[in-house]
Amino acid sequence: MFERNVRSDDAAGSLTAAGAVLRLRFDSRARLTYKGPGVVSGGVISRFEAEVEVSDFDVMNLILTHLAFRQVFVYDKYRTTFRCEGCEVTLDEFRHTASSSRSKVNAARLKRAASELALSTARPVPHSYAGAFERVRRNMNLPFTDATFEAFSGISLSERIGEWLTESEEGNAAQ
Repeated sequence: MFERNVRSDDAAGSLTAAGAVLRLRFDSRARLTYKGPGVVSGGVISRFEAEVEVSDFDVMNLILTHLAFRQVFVYDKYRTTFRCEGCEVTLDEFRHTASSSRSKVNAARLKRAASELALSTARPVPHSYAGAFERVRRNMNLPFTDATFEAFSGISLSERIGEWLTESEEGNAAQ
């Protein structure tokens, strides 16, 4: 399913600096999500997350603007969600990083589900979607700052993306 995601922050960038996220998402419905700072252990990010469904994406975006939040990053993806080994597993496909998998469950169950699905956990990407995009943008000298499908139209991605995304960089791991 297609998703448009809009991350917002205040003018000072307080949420990003703290490793937190305020995201408005639209697919078949609209949801507002807060994610607290994350802790990475064994390639798995653990964090507090709370989400609420909202009736109107555009109105919620307007409310955020009037509360002095601004859009800092917009990204598109296709998401497939299913259950395996007691986990909710999501496969996210992007234009800028090929594909990614995420799961909301403990690390042991995640590893079992990844094995069952033949997904590699050998080289976890220690970055958020925004951090992953920023690495690709910087390494490819891309002129745009949002990871929308329109922005990536006609762009051939480098074969070095996997290398860029699996390199560890202090401060990017849990944002």
